[in-house]
Amino acid sequence: MTGAAVVIEEYAGPHGDLIDSFREAEDSETRLAAYLDLGRVWVARGDDGEILGHLQAVAEDGGTTWEVTNTAVAPDARRRGIGRLLLARAVDEARAVGVRRVVLATAAADVGALRYYQRCGFRMTHVVHDAFGPHTGYLEPIVVDGNPMRDQVWFEHVL
Repeated sequence: MTGAAVVIEEYAGPHGDLIDSFREAEDSETRLAAYLDLGRVWVARGDDGEILGHLQAVAEDGGTTWEVTNTAVAPDARRRGIGRLLLARAVDEARAVGVRRVVLATAAADVGALRYYQRCGFRMTHVVHDAFGPHTGYLEPIVVDGNPMRDQVWFEHVL
């Protein structure tokens, strides 16, 4: 990573204070409202204390699995390794408390995210067809990299 130092720390405030960052990664207000206040959140801070990104993880399956439900890096802070630092911190924290696996999902249309999560050690597990649409709170058609956002790809990292 180049540039200024970045510190990853657990966020102790209300998750709603980070709503703009959460909206960077979630296009459904309905879905966002359902999970915003759940789990643990880590933030990446720059030298001046500004929040550059966040990651939220929610325990599932009696605490044996954590789902990364939302993660985003501010547009002007991208391509500096901040997302990778946030993801590595969550995986390390999960491992430290005995979690067996970390899961996450992304849109199949986002080819860059598919490559990224695999580079971070995650493996694809399954596809959920038609996960994005009005029936799941995504009211407007969304296009990513020229592809319609319809299907969702799930990943896991076994610890």
